[in-house]
Amino acid sequence: MPKGGVVYFSAEFGIDESLLIYSGGLGILAGDHVKAASDLNIPLTGVGILYGKGYFQQRINEGGWQQHLYPDIDLEASVYPVRLVRDGEDRPLVIDVTLAGRQVHAQAYAVQVGAVTLYLLNTDVESNREEDRRLTDTLYPSDPDVRIRQEMLLGVGGAKLLAALDIRPNVWHMNEGHSAFLALERIRMLSAEGIPFETALEAVKASTVFTTHTPVPAGHDVFAIDLMDRYFGDYYWQLGTDKERVLSLGQLGGAFNMTRLAVSTSSKVNGVSKLHGEVTRDLFHGWTPHIPRHDIPVDSVTNGIHIGTWLAPGMKELFDRHLPSDWAVRAADRDIWTPVRDIPAKELWEAHQQAKSEMIQALGLPIEQSGDGPLVIGFARRFATYKRALLIFRDLERLARILGDPQRPVCLVFAGKAHPADGPGQELIRRLVELSREERFKGRVHIVENYAMDKAKKLVQGVDVWLNTPVKPMEASGTSGQKAAVNGVLNCSVLDGWWVEGYNGRNGWAIEGATDGDPEHQAWQDSEALYRLLEDEIVPLFYQRGERGVPTDWVGMMKESIGSLAPVYNTHRMVSDYWRKVYVPASARGERFAADHFEVASRVAAYKQFVRDNWSAVRVRKVEILADHSSRIGLAKTAFRAEIGLGAIWHKDVRVEAVGSDGKQGIWKAKLEQVQQQAKGLYVYEGVSPDIPIHIWRTNVNVRVTPISPDFASDFEMELAAWG
Repeated sequence: MPKGGVVYFSAEFGIDESLLIYSGGLGILAGDHVKAASDLNIPLTGVGILYGKGYFQQRINEGGWQQHLYPDIDLEASVYPVRLVRDGEDRPLVIDVTLAGRQVHAQAYAVQVGAVTLYLLNTDVESNREEDRRLTDTLYPSDPDVRIRQEMLLGVGGAKLLAALDIRPNVWHMNEGHSAFLALERIRMLSAEGIPFETALEAVKASTVFTTHTPVPAGHDVFAIDLMDRYFGDYYWQLGTDKERVLSLGQLGGAFNMTRLAVSTSSKVNGVSKLHGEVTRDLFHGWTPHIPRHDIPVDSVTNGIHIGTWLAPGMKELFDRHLPSDWAVRAADRDIWTPVRDIPAKELWEAHQQAKSEMIQALGLPIEQSGDGPLVIGFARRFATYKRALLIFRDLERLARILGDPQRPVCLVFAGKAHPADGPGQELIRRLVELSREERFKGRVHIVENYAMDKAKKLVQGVDVWLNTPVKPMEASGTSGQKAAVNGVLNCSVLDGWWVEGYNGRNGWAIEGATDGDPEHQAWQDSEALYRLLEDEIVPLFYQRGERGVPTDWVGMMKESIGSLAPVYNTHRMVSDYWRKVYVPASARGERFAADHFEVASRVAAYKQFVRDNWSAVRVRKVEILADHSSRIGLAKTAFRAEIGLGAIWHKDVRVEAVGSDGKQGIWKAKLEQVQQQAKGLYVYEGVSPDIPIHIWRTNVNVRVTPISPDFASDFEMELAAWG
């Protein structure tokens, strides 16, 4: 890839606990992505926001209610130094963004993360109005008016910052939809050079990629059209088109959807696990119901973790002794991890016990270790209702028996924050505090305040079991369990997100309850499955001691967990996948579309406009299913014949195919070839049946026409299809 490299936009970056510009999983993933890019010498630049107060600090009051504190971030205390970016004349570099008719100034700061530079914008500048100075105070404000201004600063301001720094990326990567306004600013810049809107759109799209992390519609940022008009009223015309065309890129259900904008302006879209890719296709199918969900162009790159950040020091020392000397830089090589299985059980167990002791001490947990007990189960994540923090409390008497067994004691440790606007999530925390104070749970249920990276490290390194109980399939990926796994902590999780791919029956436990039905039934089934695992498998195995007091079978599972999961669920593998599957193809595509004064982008734009203008005339006029019929295309059997009216569209610019259900929740396709032209714009197509039983495909089959081009990034780039 040429010098411009990749630019990676994210609303949050979890680089280190000393730099509180992150709230949770999305930011931690972004921070790990940046670190892995540095490790692998991938030319990547980060762009985000420097929040003055960051995400809130959590305190839990006597009543169990979460309190939100916003102290200023101490940049001097950051492990990663934050420096002011200066221009060629040694003045602070300031970027101007027009918000609701006035200029808002943002200073640029830089953080060096290995070989990667992370640029951050902040509006606490003396020349700004007071409300604008406060714009970058906090992460994810609830007020839509503040949120849209932050996202304009990130997207529009971030693109302007790169231009001011003369950084010209080959690939623009949007990590979630918060930064999607960058596409509009890039189009505006091209428009200012005289490039027509549709050509500029194709050029921008060719070099832009988008990762979505949210599996539910409610998780996507949506702005009212009048709010868009307020902030973009003087901006629409600068893109070289009208308001309606700009809004069409993100308009959905009468509002402006940032995920829709990101999809409309990207040549590649991916989810963050295989299951999440499927869920995302289901979600986007709602936008384009005329395209089967299996054909929605969404790929997946399963998340991973930066092992160097999350591995316990004692565990690292153990790996340094037993693994090849270069194991840390070859973490994605499965063979590197084979020696884990030969580590003496006592050594691995002692390294884990050391991490457990350090966790208990660092977090001030009133847990007494004796005889390697108690068994400690950790649950730490955002307190959103779908994550079901209280699932394990559905049968209080049964849980009390499990936790309170004097011979085999068990402790639960909880940590996490609820968004300040999430009342139900805060109620979960209050109820958890209430339960922890009940006599039967005293000393057995513990709550860690103010969950952040420093405490997350101790928890994923020190607990014995990592518990995860989301409503399937609402967890896009999840990475906390991956952090636990590399430390030898065993996962016990619903088969959602990454765990569907990672679980092999020997490296942890799967909570296999209900997969459908109403939420109450699903919760009951899942809790029953969890209790059975604790009673029959997890607790007995933990307390089953072998030679020299070591739980040999438990340690065997720890080895299986590390050996099977560490080489796959790490960011070296993840970023290498992005490089190969996403970045390199997007770089080549972007260069091709921009070459020769945007010749390909201009041609594709014109072609798409022609197709859109004439698509209403495309008709599937007649479909026949034929049996034992000699065909003009020389086949013994022809299953389909269709008359297709194309109007002004050339027959070589479409694909005609029979499409149907395969009876297994999938679809089959059979391409139809043109065999006759009956009149101008009217053709006959024929094709053979699929290689599946006739009674399956005959009951559910149709013929579809779609526009095609070798220049399209996917077969359904135009989101057009005509059906019989």
